[in-house]
Amino acid sequence: MSWSKAFAAWFFIAVAESIHGVLRRLFVLPVLGDLRAHQLGIVVGCLIIFGIALACIRWIGATTLVMQLKLGAFWTVLMAAFEVGLGLASGYPLERILLDYNISEGRLMVLGMLFMLFAPWLAARVRAVRQFPAGPPQGKLGPSGGSDDT
Repeated sequence: MSWSKAFAAWFFIAVAESIHGVLRRLFVLPVLGDLRAHQLGIVVGCLIIFGIALACIRWIGATTLVMQLKLGAFWTVLMAAFEVGLGLASGYPLERILLDYNISEGRLMVLGMLFMLFAPWLAARVRAVRQFPAGPPQGKLGPSGGSDDT
């Protein structure tokens, strides 16, 4: 699996989600209100994540369940750090940022993050990525024919 490709895919997810967030604030929030716009945004965000995971899973080369879960964990940690960092940089207090993760208040960010964790695995199932027990077969260097990520 290529970690640089995994990072590039996550970056694409972050950009797409940021654009989605701006559009949600401009067009959906005024119509549905804060909570419903947030909830709809999580569903749409999961679709964005899944679409990008589906497009990139073979390119990244995550061919085993362990690789797919590591990839999902990598994306989830990066996204959580991005969300908190962007919120703090935008002047929001940490308590307000963490409110989006409070399911008892109807906030669904935790479900979005859980979806991100499993999105590579789900995308691999849909794309029928060939499973190798512990990586590519002996004698092969990786999906691109080169080393994994030097």
